[in-house]
Amino acid sequence: MKKLNFRIGLKLVFLGILLSLNSCKKFNESTKEESSKEEVSKIVYASEVIPFFDDWKLILGDGSNAGIANNFENKDFFYTTNDEEGNWVVFKAPNGGDTHGTSNNTRTELAQAKKWYPKTANDKLTATLKVMNVSATGDARVAASHAVVVGQIHSADKHENEPLKIFYKKFPGHTKGSVFWHYEINTLGDDNSGRWDFSSAVWGNDFSVVGKEVNTYPEEPKDGIALGEEFSYEIEVKDGIMNLKFISKNHETKTFTKNLIKSEYTTKQDISEQTKKLFFPIGQDGVERENAYLGEGCFFKLGCYNQTNGKSPEINKNWCSGAETHNGDLKKQYADGNYAEVWFKTASISVSENAVSNNGYFTKND
Repeated sequence: MKKLNFRIGLKLVFLGILLSLNSCKKFNESTKEESSKEEVSKIVYASEVIPFFDDWKLILGDGSNAGIANNFENKDFFYTTNDEEGNWVVFKAPNGGDTHGTSNNTRTELAQAKKWYPKTANDKLTATLKVMNVSATGDARVAASHAVVVGQIHSADKHENEPLKIFYKKFPGHTKGSVFWHYEINTLGDDNSGRWDFSSAVWGNDFSVVGKEVNTYPEEPKDGIALGEEFSYEIEVKDGIMNLKFISKNHETKTFTKNLIKSEYTTKQDISEQTKKLFFPIGQDGVERENAYLGEGCFFKLGCYNQTNGKSPEINKNWCSGAETHNGDLKKQYADGNYAEVWFKTASISVSENAVSNNGYFTKND
């Protein structure tokens, strides 16, 4: 009888241990599950920081179209971060990799899902941002080296030219860089090879200020913008006129106006010395159609369009930087500074009732 009681007692002890272990296992699994859920809940998506993503499709730095980017992130190219000022949306693009459409350059950039026509437009884009990195390498004689485009107006039709590109550019070793904007002509005729840009300085220099040798840089701009220094832009197109406004603390506010439906460049005599110096030597000496971008659907872009690439300057001394790309190896480029990175704090878009679907552009370029 004592042996029987002992055996029963022993079984009960073992049963208790098993139940206890099973309970611990379930508790640990439950704790891990809760921890995992907590980690997921901590993700702050870009669409929470700047809630306007229904109006855009997101192109990533590998050339792919991620579509409408609500509740989306990609740790290589597009995600959020924060500092003492709050949350920011990060756009990042390497010097070399797969590109979108016919471009030679990588981009992580929002492209507006609708297009509008300049003559009937009443459309507006605003943004507050800071540039955190531009390429560490590049031929200093090439105007596009060490530069990134942070906002655009792009045509969806005919030549698909760009009536607006907003640049930031900083040479290695300089504390301050330059902000400037470009108008690209909508070339007359079917041959677009003669197209060129006219550059206007906002703070610092314009596009035409370059180095005399591969690694020799011009004088640092006295009124420039440093990496990590916040600035804002406003782009409004109404009744054929583009109005631009640039704002930054401790800098003079700058405004510009450009007619998008009546050209200033219909003859060779109209073309500036800046253009003749930069573009004529490489055969880009076209003239613009009289009505400029009249009748063409245009759309906004916002993000990080890296202007530095690995193509030889012998191909084009304005746009081919000869920079380090590590044969497209993303990790190596990010490790030694061969990329562009832009953080956006706020942005807004106003789309007019006259805007229509821009799917045709994506069909051609995706």
